[in-house]
Amino acid sequence: MRSHEDTGAFREDPGGVKLLRVLLVDDHRMLTEALAVRLSAEPGLWVAGTCVPDEEGLAEMVLRLRPNVITVEADHVHDVVGAAARVVVLTASRDRRQVVEAARAGADAWVHKSCPVEHLVEVLHGVCRGDAYFPPEHLGAVLRDLREGGDPLDVLSAREREVLQAMVDGRRGDEIAGQLNVSANTVRTHTQSIFAKLDVHSRLEAMSVARAAGVRPHTVISLLRR
Repeated sequence: MRSHEDTGAFREDPGGVKLLRVLLVDDHRMLTEALAVRLSAEPGLWVAGTCVPDEEGLAEMVLRLRPNVITVEADHVHDVVGAAARVVVLTASRDRRQVVEAARAGADAWVHKSCPVEHLVEVLHGVCRGDAYFPPEHLGAVLRDLREGGDPLDVLSAREREVLQAMVDGRRGDEIAGQLNVSANTVRTHTQSIFAKLDVHSRLEAMSVARAAGVRPHTVISLLRR
């Protein structure tokens, strides 16, 4: 069952303030539906939809709903991390290995399900400001992993990095061309070069590599541009 599914670019509260759009992805429907009701009562938040991780059409749902942030279980980070949205792992797991793998995959935050809803709300707003959150007891392992791993984007030229950043910002080919003041053919050439250098075969895969390397959308507004 999905709840509050809303395909508009954004919603506003009665005072005209834009609301942060949240998509809840979790296997436990009852928990998700209860959390959706609770979060929808919070100022500044709107639960745009809920679904289970293995639901057919999840990727299409993400494109249609255009959430600013997605919550997901630890085992399903890779299902959503390529989207132009922040990713918060909401889980009952305390497995340090999973925390490190989620960070490496591009998750912006890790929140245990036992935490107060107020903490989750703070994290949801924080990641859309560009913050990241991992529990203090796991932060050392995450930082060590990041230090020990090389930057896979070092193989890209400065212009290719700009194109990849624009992809992560949610821009299409013609929008990237306009932003960088180059032709659409030039963007396609850079895109193919990015795919070859990163050993990927699609925009989604390239964005996933970028997210894992620490690239984040520049602004919340850019997440709404499709």
